[in-house]
Amino acid sequence: MVSMNLSYTYTREGVYYYSRVVPKDLRVHYIKDKIVMSLRTTSNQSASMAATLITSKLESYWLSLRLVAMDIPASHLLVSNTENDTKVLTLSRAKTEYIKLKGDGRSKTFFTSAERNTNYAISCLGDRSLDGYSTTDGGKFRDWLKGKSLSNSSIRRILTTVKSIVALAISEHGLGITNGFSGLYINDENERVAKRLPFSLTEVKSIQSKCCSYNDELRWLIALISDSGMRLSEAVGLHVTDLHLEEPVPYVSIKPHEWRSLKTSSSNRVLPLVGASLWAAKQIIANADSEFCFSRYCNRGGCNSNSASAALNKWLKKEAGKQATVHGFRHSMRDRLRAIQCPTEIIDACGGWASGSVGSQYGTGYPLSILQKWMSDM
Repeated sequence: MVSMNLSYTYTREGVYYYSRVVPKDLRVHYIKDKIVMSLRTTSNQSASMAATLITSKLESYWLSLRLVAMDIPASHLLVSNTENDTKVLTLSRAKTEYIKLKGDGRSKTFFTSAERNTNYAISCLGDRSLDGYSTTDGGKFRDWLKGKSLSNSSIRRILTTVKSIVALAISEHGLGITNGFSGLYINDENERVAKRLPFSLTEVKSIQSKCCSYNDELRWLIALISDSGMRLSEAVGLHVTDLHLEEPVPYVSIKPHEWRSLKTSSSNRVLPLVGASLWAAKQIIANADSEFCFSRYCNRGGCNSNSASAALNKWLKKEAGKQATVHGFRHSMRDRLRAIQCPTEIIDACGGWASGSVGSQYGTGYPLSILQKWMSDM
């Protein structure tokens, strides 16, 4: 039985607990949106004292986070010149400029990562002017992230974001300073990273058969990806008008939308629909009750491919083993095309991978009929 007795507290089996919802503007600092902790007492008086102290400490800490993230007061009155910019251009301001310059057409993840990763650096080192961060500080930040038990890949992503923010500010303002977050060493020797394994052709066919048996939205999504090699976010963000089934060569148009951007410029492409992917596209159109192919995960407000990934991977691990992930289909498609000696340039065109060849950027690309031939044979 739970009953509320004191501010931010409740009892469970006689023991007092402290419960507090994290303010929305500070949730980037937390892994959960709510703080719940046992006060380890059954005494009303002791619980009241503990809750008061915790509330006071939390309010002080949250205030410090908000002050750190705040722009310099009256910064618009400062003299604007290169020397002064070096002193006044803080990391938080550099982050704001980074988002402004690079944010057009980017997904929600871009903005979330920029905000969260910059706030990590500020929490560790403070919101200094950019010339106030040395490589020693960068090393302290790396070690601080390690102390949070993050994987090396996560640490590398965070450092890359902060390094890019600082690098852009240095370039835009012509600052003759060193990027303190550049060139930091991360020891990977003691960390074994699980490799994303491709599905074998036998596994692909088995999964596709099960998709046909289930014949529901989740399985349509898997089948659509399985013979097309699309990225999950590309498939989840499809509009029904992106599927062209009445053409001589049925195809899907993968292009940026206001609710879902593309990873790279080479990701903008058309793909013939073959095999299980064509079956899935037909099922999607026949059962469409929305303008979106997968309305469970996509609307005009955005594309939630993370939720789709969690649902699909849960099912795939049960059907194909604990190493199975939906991304494995992209690896498999490349292997399947290699196995039939498909030219690398065609493989890159199908998967939306950037080619290193300058010549590959000339012309309009391969006709759909050529792509269809290779993809049908894989």
